[in-house]
Amino acid sequence: MSKSLYVSATEERSGKSAVILGVMQMLLREIDNVAIFRPIINNPGEGKEDHDIALLIGHYKLSIPYRDTYAYTLEEARELINAGQHALVLENILKKYKELEEKYDFVLCEGTDFKGKDPAFEFDLNADIAANIGAPMLVVASGRNKTPDEVVNITRSTLDTMSEKGVDFVACIVNRAPEGMTDDLCRHIQCKVDQKDLPVYVIPENEVLGKPTIGDVKRWLDADILYGHSGLQTLVDNYVVAAMQVGNFLDYIEQGSLIITPGDRSDIILSALASRLSSSYPDIAGIILTGGLEVAANVHKLIEGWTGVPVPVLSVKGHTYHNVQELNRLYGRIEANDHQRIASALGGFTQHVNSQELRDRVVEQRSTRVTPKMFEFSLFDKASRDKQRIVLPEGTGERILRATDILMRRGVADIILLGREDEIRNNASMCGVDISGAQIIDPAESDLLDSFAEEYLELRKHKGMIADVAWDRMADTTYFGTMMVHKGFADGMVSGSVTTTAQTIRPAFEFVKTKPGSSIVSSVFLMCLKDRVLVYGDCAVNTNPNAQQLAEIAISAAETAGIFGVDPKVAMLSYSTGSSGKGEDVEKVTEATRIAKELIKERGLSFPLEGPLQYDAAVDPEVAKVKMPDSDVAGQATVFVFPDLNTGNNTYKAVQRAANAVAIGPVLQGLNKPVNDLSRGCTVPDIVNTVAITAIQAQAEKK
Repeated sequence: MSKSLYVSATEERSGKSAVILGVMQMLLREIDNVAIFRPIINNPGEGKEDHDIALLIGHYKLSIPYRDTYAYTLEEARELINAGQHALVLENILKKYKELEEKYDFVLCEGTDFKGKDPAFEFDLNADIAANIGAPMLVVASGRNKTPDEVVNITRSTLDTMSEKGVDFVACIVNRAPEGMTDDLCRHIQCKVDQKDLPVYVIPENEVLGKPTIGDVKRWLDADILYGHSGLQTLVDNYVVAAMQVGNFLDYIEQGSLIITPGDRSDIILSALASRLSSSYPDIAGIILTGGLEVAANVHKLIEGWTGVPVPVLSVKGHTYHNVQELNRLYGRIEANDHQRIASALGGFTQHVNSQELRDRVVEQRSTRVTPKMFEFSLFDKASRDKQRIVLPEGTGERILRATDILMRRGVADIILLGREDEIRNNASMCGVDISGAQIIDPAESDLLDSFAEEYLELRKHKGMIADVAWDRMADTTYFGTMMVHKGFADGMVSGSVTTTAQTIRPAFEFVKTKPGSSIVSSVFLMCLKDRVLVYGDCAVNTNPNAQQLAEIAISAAETAGIFGVDPKVAMLSYSTGSSGKGEDVEKVTEATRIAKELIKERGLSFPLEGPLQYDAAVDPEVAKVKMPDSDVAGQATVFVFPDLNTGNNTYKAVQRAANAVAIGPVLQGLNKPVNDLSRGCTVPDIVNTVAITAIQAQAEKK
């Protein structure tokens, strides 16, 4: 098994940070214990940390101490090498690398940033380090400000030079690629070592990643925030120096404009803020007030009285021209809390890099452990391979909109938002999120409303449904969204962030109905423990299922486990193992086990199922040896079927808290098409995960 990879750029501003994010995600799908190591860093300044190290540790919650992540600053390494201590530098780097290699399952190494004054020195240094620690290299070539032919020639020359220094390659990524980078051109980029072609991946230029945010501007200019603290993640598309009167200035506003004006121009300040609240003008990104001038007291009072200032307003020292010059040197950097740009970077990596091929070249043996992070990444990977249409009825909610932004950037699913379009877009604008790729439907104004109501009336006429009620029901976003799934306009639905479970799943019970051969809708939780994923059911829907229902829950839970890559070994839980105990509750589980085994045979399924089993006998191999030594399930169960809701709900919550497990769900099963419920206390990551799960369920249903 390869235990390391060295990612090296060929020049400054290659977008290496975005690539290293994607590589780390790829590794964490297979390996839990990954270290980040930068042999040489630029001096980040007093009290500051290296940008890329902080980004990876912060985003992926890596446990490695910062002091272990680098060996030298570039200045320190240069001084030693110039003093004839080149071998000492390599020796100390190798020593620190080996210490990490002993502690971690994989070490992801990142080369220098090429921000020094001697790029040739850094080029040679990266090649020497990679060769001496024995790490294969992933080369990140830059297409910024180059023609396709220039990219090919420079990259081939780089690979040839590095191969002469004894560097082995796993792949080459042409990042920030210009238009016209074709497959034929890419085939010319290859390493001549052993005459083997080198995989070459091309990631096109993504302006979002290169554009600065208001937060970047604040840090770059050392600005003070006067108003709009919540908008620091807003991207800046262009700069507008406002020196004209208001009537002329407004004509120059464009989408994402950063307005730069002296702090005493109250007319510009108020008109710029007003334009952000007006639907007649593009949304500006923010305002910079120059000269260190304070806003007039009465204007400050007016702004403070607004309910939420719509954009950030920054104050900087120095005159306007000086600050404009400084801003022209600024470029975007991905920060650990910048979820939008991280999602864009990871989405671009997933879309344009063959992760499976790259993983196979980097990691020869795969880990059997599955951590919560690995499982989450696998969800996104599976969902993005065959994107499904997922409808979100609560389209005006802030959490839903933030999740939609991330889902679209990551390419997880095609999103349909329900609600009034102007309200959805205004709320998205206020949140600073991009939902431009999502489809928005207002049920009350939709051409589908009449046909949906007529369909619902026909489906429910045996229950006494009348026309007026049918039309009213279909105007409700939850009913409308469920009918979209039923009629094939969407592949799945996720709801419940502001509604009850009953409100979410009632429409599905009414007309989506259960699958053939299934008489019950049930649920499971995907329990992500430290080193594995278990499936618990039913912990959310059925209060006290009978033996037949319990058997069907077990079959559905096993099938759901398989969809998400969990090898199903089903334990039918009870307070008794085997025939050791008696009682009505034990007899129910015994009968359910018998029925489930018959269903497995009838349906041509193939997975082990055992019961009754106590939890300890199901999960602990040592206990299993004593209580049920010959079982294919005892001691190694992955799917746990609880006898009733009281037991299941309490157990999953106890495990969640006591074992610090991540509980994903409830995932509904047994319906003809996937509809999933959210907790009203759900977070944005909860919504993102549930949409990914729903998309994967939709893929499975189609198969």
